Amino acid sequence: MENMKILDAVKQPPKEALKQIGGGRLKGMTDVNPQWRYQAATGQFGPCGIGWKYEIKRLWLEPGPDNQIFAFAEIDFSYKTEDGMWSDAIPGIGGSMLVPKESSGLHANDEGYKMAVTDALSVAMKMLGFGADIYAGRWDGSKYKEAPQSQKVISRPSSSSTEDKTEEAEVLDELKRCFTNLGWRAQQIDNFKDSFPEIKGKAKLTLEEKRFLLAELKKDIEGRRND
Repeated sequence: MENMKILDAVKQPPKEALKQIGGGRLKGMTDVNPQWRYQAATGQFGPCGIGWKYEIKRLWLEPGPDNQIFAFAEIDFSYKTEDGMWSDAIPGIGGSMLVPKESSGLHANDEGYKMAVTDALSVAMKMLGFGADIYAGRWDGSKYKEAPQSQKVISRPSSSSTEDKTEEAEVLDELKRCFTNLGWRAQQIDNFKDSFPEIKGKAKLTLEEKRFLLAELKKDIEGRRND
């Protein structure tokens, strides 16, 4: 089998499978509807259980701040190869909140484990290239971009420019709105931020890091709504 065959077939989701997670100069920051991944996998390999499958290896809980509880899932994803053999397992680990703290207090999320499994599946399926052009910043649902978003940021003027200051203010305002809607306090915000190794423990984030945090926060919120 050609090495890029699967990736080329599933790297570009259709526009209707994309969810906008930004505005203004954040245009192009999108996420992929989980249901599209399953449909694309069925189209590529066959029905779930026949052409592709996953196994839940482990479900576990971790304590969070303020008596919150995190739910995590570890799965193995496999697909049927062209010669009829099952591929090696592709691992994925995902997480969600089982008992989050909201403005009214602690809340029991009866779909916490399901959301964690959905997240774990998305991690494993990314390794095969599902939605690759979105995560690489090359596709916005209607046209290809000239360069990944990260490269465009590098080529911008310094953060002291009026343009970057305006964008940074927009990102901060959007982050504050999201945190307020979730009812998160400082400790919960820090805990979410520290779940990403690239920004863990940083007291001051760059504009690009703030944009990254906003994108991940939006994906988390959309995942809660979809699951």
